[in-house]
Amino acid sequence: MKKIKFIYIFIAFAGLQSCVNDMDVVSEDPRVLSDEVLYSTAAGYKQSLAGIYGNLSLTGTGDAGSSFLQGIDAGTSQFGRCLWYLQNLTTDEVVWSYEGDAGTAELNRNTWNSNNPILLGMYSRTMVQVAFANEFLRQSTPAKLSGRGITNPTDVANIETYRNEVRALRAYAYYNLMDLFGKAPFVTENDPLNFQGPQYDRAQLFTFIESELTAVIPNLKPARTNEYGRLDQAFAKMVLAKIYLNAEVYIGQNRYADCMTQCSEIISSGYTLNPDYLNNFKADNETSSEMIFTLQSDGVGTQNYGPTTVMCNGQVGSLEGGGSATGVGGWGGALRLRKQFVQKFDGVDYDFDTRKTTSGGGPRSLEIADIANRNQGYILKKYSNISSTGIAGPSSTFVNTDFPLFRLADVYLMYVEAQMRKDGATNGSATANATATSLGYLNELRDRANGYDFPDFSTSQVNLQFLIDERARELHWEGHRRQDLIRFGLYTGGVYNWAWKGNGQNGIALPSFRKVFPIPAQSIAANPNLIQNEGY
Repeated sequence: MKKIKFIYIFIAFAGLQSCVNDMDVVSEDPRVLSDEVLYSTAAGYKQSLAGIYGNLSLTGTGDAGSSFLQGIDAGTSQFGRCLWYLQNLTTDEVVWSYEGDAGTAELNRNTWNSNNPILLGMYSRTMVQVAFANEFLRQSTPAKLSGRGITNPTDVANIETYRNEVRALRAYAYYNLMDLFGKAPFVTENDPLNFQGPQYDRAQLFTFIESELTAVIPNLKPARTNEYGRLDQAFAKMVLAKIYLNAEVYIGQNRYADCMTQCSEIISSGYTLNPDYLNNFKADNETSSEMIFTLQSDGVGTQNYGPTTVMCNGQVGSLEGGGSATGVGGWGGALRLRKQFVQKFDGVDYDFDTRKTTSGGGPRSLEIADIANRNQGYILKKYSNISSTGIAGPSSTFVNTDFPLFRLADVYLMYVEAQMRKDGATNGSATANATATSLGYLNELRDRANGYDFPDFSTSQVNLQFLIDERARELHWEGHRRQDLIRFGLYTGGVYNWAWKGNGQNGIALPSFRKVFPIPAQSIAANPNLIQNEGY
């Protein structure tokens, strides 16, 4: 059982329109209360906070198929699932077999356009998160609290903590919009409802995210001291580390030293690697000392078709029988691995690597000549709906396994990359040595993956090509790959091709405009301030 499960009741936000103005947020719940009733007590503010966190995991106030985004299906708008689709399905890691499912074929084959429903779902879900955050901030000012008779010092202090968490969640929403779409309408709590915000580009969004997170970090709870499922200082520092690591992509600036600073602060704040790599992906992974922030999933309390439900069921192969070994019913080979990812584990160095959970051979071919043929392509066994103690989750459809949005291993790898790039390594021919600290982090990860019996790395073995491959081995299917490939100059162009890249069986070069996704056509139509990205 999770330490805390947020009650998902969007009563404070019933009828609130998203900032993009193209989709109404509609109430499905008869328990809807007015703002005056909901916010009349300190408990009501925490309930509203729960709704904002809940938007990261659930799609509506009904069952797993419900959606409060009018006209948008739950399956194409669940935040974690959309994030996973965009960051992983569009890369060398995985294909989705059922290309009749709305929007998936275009992501598999890198042929998406502005009418893709998954892009609309991600954009709308994330802008709704901004809208929810803004409304909470409007309703929780000192003047509002005083006017409602909420004056107990403890209650006031708690609500101020909630406000800072909400600001961090809003900054995270804008981070995703900056990374995926390169621009977004900018709206804050100081703007009225239904305000069509001006378009902010990456430089403007970067400045806002950086300043907002820097401002709230001192007022967030220290790492590992908040309730499970709520963010803390390490979450905010992780987002900062991400924007600094990718700053050359986002704003053309070298911020690697700043990335190293944030990573060092996270590393020193009490997180430790889980001794068993695969325990990070099981039904009780909320107990892992490695988790910085997760998207919650529960087979009973927060049922959703989110990324871990999709992965646990989808990774069950069509040739391998049911999913009893991982505690699910299985979806008959919905997810399969592209050859280029499988080959990251080739060689004797990876024969006993616990991160190597690929499975194939016999009638299951390595090559995927036909995406619809579920017997082609290896499968993965990384995620499980069974706990580290062998107990299956209560549902064989909806898993108990939380999605590891941020974990310590990523921080280690980010530090190493930032250090080497700061010292002169580039995507071209320039190289730089990993320091003793960086080698130590790499050795910790490789030792953990090999039963703590693996020779230490030397500086001659570590370069940027090794790091991008090591990130794939350590972090596959965790929502990082597209961003990583772009940063390493391997996503667009033809330097690195993978199966079905650009809709070619062996992969073809992608034009550079596909480094960002298009603004959904409906959002462009709804807000005249938005200008479509080049190429779309």
